[in-house]
Amino acid sequence: MDHEHRLRVKTLLMICVMVLCATTGDLMLKRGMTRIGAVQLTPGGVSHAFVLIVASGTIWLAILFLLGFLVSNMTVLSLADYSYVMPASAFGYAVVTFMGVAILGEKVTPRRWLGVALICIGVFLVGRTAPRTTAVIAPESAQPEAVP
Repeated sequence: MDHEHRLRVKTLLMICVMVLCATTGDLMLKRGMTRIGAVQLTPGGVSHAFVLIVASGTIWLAILFLLGFLVSNMTVLSLADYSYVMPASAFGYAVVTFMGVAILGEKVTPRRWLGVALICIGVFLVGRTAPRTTAVIAPESAQPEAVP
């Protein structure tokens, strides 16, 4: 397997992990906040909501998945160009829309579905390009010290 193919496979795998963690985290956060209810923007309302949020297992699980998203996002950004990763990860918006309908029972208008279709087309086009077009820059600690 050549280097470019391995890079593409690793990048796509990490983007899938990123999308899975972000989608799951966002859905759980929505579900947890729906259970808590509307937050009143008063000192007493915010402190009450804070207590409910800290005590919510659903919110903590959402945070865990969103931390997984953060780690996978950092990992994939170390492998591929930003201009490749961010558009490719936009596929998560389509997944969130489908999950919002399937799990949360949300209604999605035809105009929103059209937007989701356009996102998917864009992800397909970006996915057909090379994940990395720039040279890898070695960290400062890996570069030899200059001899005076």
